[in-house]
Amino acid sequence: MALGLFRVCLVVVTAIINHPLLFPRENATVPENEEEIIRQMQAHQEKLQLEQLRLEEEVARLAAEKEAEKEALERVAEEGQQQNESRAAWDLWSTLCMILFLVIEVWRQDHQDAPSPECLGADEDELPGLEGAPLRGLTLPNRATLDHFYERCIRGAPADASRTREFVEGFVDDLLEALRSLCSRDTDMEVEDFIGVDSMYENWQVNKPLLCDLFVPFMPPEPYRFHPELWCSSRSVPLDRQGYGQIKVVRADEDTLGCICGKTKLGEDMLCLLHGKNNVVRPGSEAEDPLCVGDSPYLDTMRVLKWFQTALTRAWHRINHKYEFDLAFGQLDTPGSLKIRFRSGKFMPFNLIPVIQYDDSDLYLVSHLTREPCGGTPPSSTDWLLSFAVYERHFLRMTSKALPEGACHLSCLQIASFLLSKQSRLTGPSRLSNYHLKTALLHLLLARRPAAWKAEQLDARLHELLCFLEKSLLEKKLHHFFIGNCKVPEAMGLPEAVRRAEPLNLFRPFVLQRSVYRKTVDSFYEMLKNAPALISEYSLHIPSDHGSLPSKAVIL
Repeated sequence: MALGLFRVCLVVVTAIINHPLLFPRENATVPENEEEIIRQMQAHQEKLQLEQLRLEEEVARLAAEKEAEKEALERVAEEGQQQNESRAAWDLWSTLCMILFLVIEVWRQDHQDAPSPECLGADEDELPGLEGAPLRGLTLPNRATLDHFYERCIRGAPADASRTREFVEGFVDDLLEALRSLCSRDTDMEVEDFIGVDSMYENWQVNKPLLCDLFVPFMPPEPYRFHPELWCSSRSVPLDRQGYGQIKVVRADEDTLGCICGKTKLGEDMLCLLHGKNNVVRPGSEAEDPLCVGDSPYLDTMRVLKWFQTALTRAWHRINHKYEFDLAFGQLDTPGSLKIRFRSGKFMPFNLIPVIQYDDSDLYLVSHLTREPCGGTPPSSTDWLLSFAVYERHFLRMTSKALPEGACHLSCLQIASFLLSKQSRLTGPSRLSNYHLKTALLHLLLARRPAAWKAEQLDARLHELLCFLEKSLLEKKLHHFFIGNCKVPEAMGLPEAVRRAEPLNLFRPFVLQRSVYRKTVDSFYEMLKNAPALISEYSLHIPSDHGSLPSKAVIL
């Protein structure tokens, strides 16, 4: 073991002694080409510097490209933002244009049919559509001639109209009272008090003899009741049924209580606490009314007219001994047209029209009218015509309170009605009626400010009324004043269904009936042509009044 250690130590010492760094050999020499090495190192250094420069240039180029790319992205983003802004501006402009177009269209829809773009109280401007040469260049007499004509020929004595109304109302009161006494409350219709309507009660009656129009509302006997259904309550209604309604006859207890005892079999051991055993609601009982036809639950106008005529005849036979005159039906096709004949030969006509009230309003459904506003006959016997006569009287009365004293609105209507009646006698009746004249006047009253209806503007307002009527005839469009007219004051109390309904064109029949339309237009212009001559002739000579009220009516 000691020998082994000795050998190891010997090897270590030998290695140390032979290490070139501790004991260099004598023959070891430094390289002779030191300058060559320095030159190579300098060349290597220069190469490294060139490489460094190349790298710096590469870094700079990459940085420049990155900056350029960043600028390009920013430029693209800016251009995109500008495009978005321009697109948003264009969209906004398009939206504004569309809104403006819709507003103009709505305005046109609301105002193109109106007589004026202004409401009551606006400035007096020309009405749309009346420019150019209205009335085919025909001229009307001046204001002085019209005033003279009106005073001498049209203005009637208020006392005559008052006496006529008083006499007719007194007689009709007695007649209806006799009718009620003959009717059974359990089986017959219940007749209510009459209502005065139309020209006689609106103070513009022109034609002689003076004529009173009276509505007579009636109700069914218990347990029935009337349920009116307007045409506008249905989604799809034929054009010829617009302006009409139907009256359904229902049982009041079935309609209000909704009892099912008449719809199902209760059995022998069950009892209805509402109706009892002797008052059971029978199915289909609404169709059992004698004024309905067959199984239809709707009231029939022809049966109502027949019942009304029979009831009036019975009532007159009960009281005829009290009067020294005869009572007869004036026209066979209108049972409510009555005529009082005095022993002197004079007569006094008046109309009694059976009507049914619509809910609690002043709107009535009438079985017939002596002067049809729509110019046609009802589509069927179960269609009842809507009458706004009470609303028209209320509107004229309400408007008159805001007009100046002695306003000329009724004078215009009277002169136009006078000319129309005279023309009808010359060339025969046309489809143009006094109701159309009054409708045109109501539209003008709503469009003109009150100061425009002063008495000294009679000629201007009459000219405007005829121009408005001419425009309506040429366009075949004259809207009903109340139906669908949102400009009517809410104080009138129109039913909401009527206010929201589509406007009703009174001249709609002219669209299909071309020959009738041609005759009506020709008659209108012929009336305008003859107006100056008629006014001049009647201003000088007043025809005798063959139908005036006798000075004293004898009542026994």
